[in-house]
Amino acid sequence: MDFSVPQELQDYIARLDAFIDEKIKPLQAQDDNERYFDHRREYARTDFENGGLPRPEWEALMRKAKKLADEAGFYRFCLPKEFGGDEGSNLSMAVIREHLASKGLGLFNDLQTEHSVVGNFPTIIMLRDFGTPEQKEKFINGVLEGDLKLAFGLTEAGHGSDATHMETRAVPEVRNGKPGYRIDGEKQWITGMHEASHVILFTRREGQPGDPKGLTAFLVDTSLEGIRNEEFLWTFNMPTDHPRLSITDLWVPEEAMFGPPENGLALAQAFVHENRIRQAASSLGAACYCIEESIRYARHRKPFGQELARNQGIQFPLVELATQAEMLRQLIRKTAWEMDQMPHPEVEKTMSDKVSMCNYYANRLCCEAADRAMQVHGGIGYSRHKPFEHIYRHHRRYRITEGSEEIQMRKVAAYLFGYIGPRKGRIPEPTPRSQAAYIETKAHAAE
Repeated sequence: MDFSVPQELQDYIARLDAFIDEKIKPLQAQDDNERYFDHRREYARTDFENGGLPRPEWEALMRKAKKLADEAGFYRFCLPKEFGGDEGSNLSMAVIREHLASKGLGLFNDLQTEHSVVGNFPTIIMLRDFGTPEQKEKFINGVLEGDLKLAFGLTEAGHGSDATHMETRAVPEVRNGKPGYRIDGEKQWITGMHEASHVILFTRREGQPGDPKGLTAFLVDTSLEGIRNEEFLWTFNMPTDHPRLSITDLWVPEEAMFGPPENGLALAQAFVHENRIRQAASSLGAACYCIEESIRYARHRKPFGQELARNQGIQFPLVELATQAEMLRQLIRKTAWEMDQMPHPEVEKTMSDKVSMCNYYANRLCCEAADRAMQVHGGIGYSRHKPFEHIYRHHRRYRITEGSEEIQMRKVAAYLFGYIGPRKGRIPEPTPRSQAAYIETKAHAAE
C-alpha cells in the first residue's frame, strides 16, 4: 500500500498555492476586502436591514475570485474535459479541499458560502446525466458562465430527511392548449434563492406519502407567477440566503420536467457521495487549522511564567483531536480512492456507509476542534478577532444538512448489521460456547 500523495497532485497544489499568492491574496488585500475575513466579517457580509441577505459587494467579490480561478484553469478541476475541467478524482478533490480549509479563512476558500477557487459542481453533472438535450444546451454553459444559477428545492418545513413524504404536488393541467403541470406546496431552506434564476423543484406527482416512486423534479424559472420567497430564515450562521417558499397555482410546461418522471429522488441522491466526501475533507482541514493554531498559541502564551503548552490539561485534549484527525484523514483518502475505482452506482451498493462515516465524524470533529481552540485561546479565542467562532458556527450546520449525522449513522448501522449492503444475509450466528466454558461460568456463579 502506498499512502503518499501522488507527485502530480503535489505539483498541482503547488501551482494552486502560487496562484492564490499571486492573484487572490492581492484581491483580498485591496479596497478593504479584509473586512470580510477579520473581526468585521459578519457585519460586512450581512445586510441586516435587507432580511439578513448577503451584501451584493460580498457576492461580487466572490464572483471576481471565481473568474480569476476559471481563467487560470483551477475552478473547473473536478469537471469532465467536455466542460473545461481536468476530470479531478475524488481522491484529488479530498486532498485539495483539506489543504485549502487547513489554510484558514480567506477569499481562496470560504466554506460558509461553499465558495472556492476549486469549485464543486453537482448540478452540472446532474444536468449532463439527467437533462434533456434542450436543458443541457441552456443550463450547463449558463451555470458555468454565471449567467444562470440553480437552487435546489427539496426540503419542506414538515419534511427534511423524510423527503418521500413531501407535500408539494404536481397535477397535470393544460393551459392555453399546452400540456403541463400545476404545482402547489411549500419549500424551506432553499439556499441561494435570492439570486437563483431557476430552482430544481421536487414534487409528488403520483403515489402515496412515503413511496419512493412517483416523485418528479422540474426546472422552474423563479420569475414565474406562483413562486415566492416568503421570508429568509435567520440562522446561527449569518448572512442568510435560506428562504421559505410558497408555491401557489404555479404552472410549468411538460418540457420543464427534469430527470426520470417517476424517480425524481434519483437526482437528489445521485451525487450525494461525492458531496459528502468532499465536505468531510473540508471539515477535516478546518479542524486541523484549529488544532495547529491552538498548538502555536499554547507554545507562545506564557501564563505564570511558563508556556501554556506545558500543562497536560492543554496537551491531552489537543492530542486526542490530533489523533482523531490523523485517523480520519486516512479513512477519507482511502474511501475517496475506493470511490474512484468503481462506477458511481456501485458506491451506493458497496460503500455508502464509509462515506457516511467520513462525513458525520469529520463534521463533529471540526466542531470539537473549534470549541477546543476557543478554550485554549481564552477570551481572544471567544472573540471575533479569531476565526474559531466563525468556523464553529458554519460547520455546526453540517451536522444537520447534507444528511443529518443521525441519518448517516443510521446508514452505517444498516450496513454494519447487514440489513443492506455487502453484509446483507451474511451475519453469522453467534459463536457457540464450549461445554467447558459453560461449566466454568456456572462454577463461578455458584461461588
